[in-house]
Amino acid sequence: MTIIYALIMFCILVLVHEGGHFLAAKAVGVKVNEFAVGMGPVLLKKIKGETQYSVRLFPIGGFCAMEGEDEDSDDERSFGKRPLWAKAIIIVAGAFMNLLLAIIVLAGIVLYIGMPTTTIDGFSDVSPAKEAGLLSGDKIVSIQQQEIKSWNDITEAISEQQGEKVTIAVNRDGQNLNYTMSLIEEEGTGRKIVGILPEVSRNPLEALVKGAESTWIMTVKMVEVIGQLITGEVSTKELTGPIGITVAVSDSVKYGFIYVANLAALISLNLAIVNMLPFPALDGGRLVFLIIRKVTGKTITDDIEAKIHFVGIMLLFALMIYVTWQDIGRFVLN
Repeated sequence: MTIIYALIMFCILVLVHEGGHFLAAKAVGVKVNEFAVGMGPVLLKKIKGETQYSVRLFPIGGFCAMEGEDEDSDDERSFGKRPLWAKAIIIVAGAFMNLLLAIIVLAGIVLYIGMPTTTIDGFSDVSPAKEAGLLSGDKIVSIQQQEIKSWNDITEAISEQQGEKVTIAVNRDGQNLNYTMSLIEEEGTGRKIVGILPEVSRNPLEALVKGAESTWIMTVKMVEVIGQLITGEVSTKELTGPIGITVAVSDSVKYGFIYVANLAALISLNLAIVNMLPFPALDGGRLVFLIIRKVTGKTITDDIEAKIHFVGIMLLFALMIYVTWQDIGRFVLN
């Protein structure tokens, strides 16, 4: 079942990516000859308008075949006949959709779990805060005269206290009240706490903002790792491929839906970033050639560009074989 889960996740992510190219191509008037789910021999197909929609044998991706994308075409609606801005939109659209999916999935996780607020909802079994007189519904406004704006502010302010007691100011029915209580250590972590539980908010707009913020943080970290791979600070032995992803899916399934969704968002964002790298055969490489050819005119022909992209594909295949071999040694043989 793990392999099936991994294939479903991968197909959805690739379908979203190729769907971005498809929608963008249709939007700017480029003829799409085929939109396929999967690779290899055709199992099912249906022609609607000018486009063939197909399901193929191997569920390992998909593609959006546009007129004149990789060959010369006299069709006025071919990819090659479109202006620079239209081509750029089509190229970037795939990565954009993966980025958007990551934001939406992470926002969905936040909406499902809820965001902790500064209002007290309840108390743990051992609670100095409850003993001191705090009540459910109290809104924490300051700790040790330090203004509180979020639940993170509360946990940080309490855990950073050096003494044995802490003073917390709350707003109750429009009146500010101060309470002093003892600090206790959380079992397992040793973190200082006072035994309060927050109310959670499920605001769609706030969840979307939080999803975007989380996506940005993950993007920065991924770009940093790519830079470290290039400089050699991180070894290529740390890379993983389809087998490693399948193992990660298996691990996440054990912990539940939230972990699977978070992994899907991570992989989707990874696809967006990697695809926009300026490397031949990737969307980023195609965008670079688009700009170079606009600047240099006919210096680089379609044939030359196609050959360079072919070399890029071969190098990517070699990398895939390398990481798969690593995964076999890491996850199968061991």
